[in-house]
Amino acid sequence: MTGRFMTIKSAADFEKMKVAGAVVASVHAAIREAAVPGVTTLELDTIAHEVIRKADCRPSFLGYHGFPASICASPNEVIVHGIPDRSKLRDGDILSIDVGAIYEGWHGDAAFTMAIGDVTPEAQQLIEVTEQGLWAGIAAARPGNRLGDVGAAISAVAAPYGYGVVREYIGHGIGRQMHEAPDVPNYGKKGRGLKLKAGMAIAIEPMFNIGTAETSVQDDGWTVVTQDGKLSAHWEHTVLITKEGPVVSTLPEPKLVS
Repeated sequence: MTGRFMTIKSAADFEKMKVAGAVVASVHAAIREAAVPGVTTLELDTIAHEVIRKADCRPSFLGYHGFPASICASPNEVIVHGIPDRSKLRDGDILSIDVGAIYEGWHGDAAFTMAIGDVTPEAQQLIEVTEQGLWAGIAAARPGNRLGDVGAAISAVAAPYGYGVVREYIGHGIGRQMHEAPDVPNYGKKGRGLKLKAGMAIAIEPMFNIGTAETSVQDDGWTVVTQDGKLSAHWEHTVLITKEGPVVSTLPEPKLVS
């Protein structure tokens, strides 16, 4: 991302982002219920699209730079940007779902990774630790801290497990556009980078790999996979920076992280 980040000065606009975020949370809930062995990711995309449209929102992803779906569905070694298709989910898969919604011109964007049926302990640990990395980053996203504090908090969670922290794909500012300045890396040094202040909105989204952090893009131009073919997990929330601290807007009810 380039340019300066936009400070959101209107409480009404923050509320619109919370509406968009709640719709994203509703999509997550619907997909968690539907994603079982034998279901296709294309069927999950249909569910997501219907939830978003029924809430008087628009999918952020559909048509974005030509992306053909309302969700990114990324199984197993797919890190991000997986295109939904007719392949069926299998017992033992892990699946990352990323989705965005637009309400009256304002965006919400969040992702989660789930187990399909029974997964290995190694896969379950990856899912849980990546989520821990997300919440560590969110806790650091408060006024007066810097983006390096956020990235350092995330990567510190991955380090004891030897996970690769993806560097080519990172978080971002969010508001009127799904992707705005600033870049929000999942790595960094404490005390470095842009200082956070109230009115800023960012999407924090760690991606941890069991093996190497290196990535490859498949021939479709979208699907990003681990270079060594090992599992990857992805978690994301939209975070509104307030004077009181970070507020997660992509939950069923906004949550202030103390």
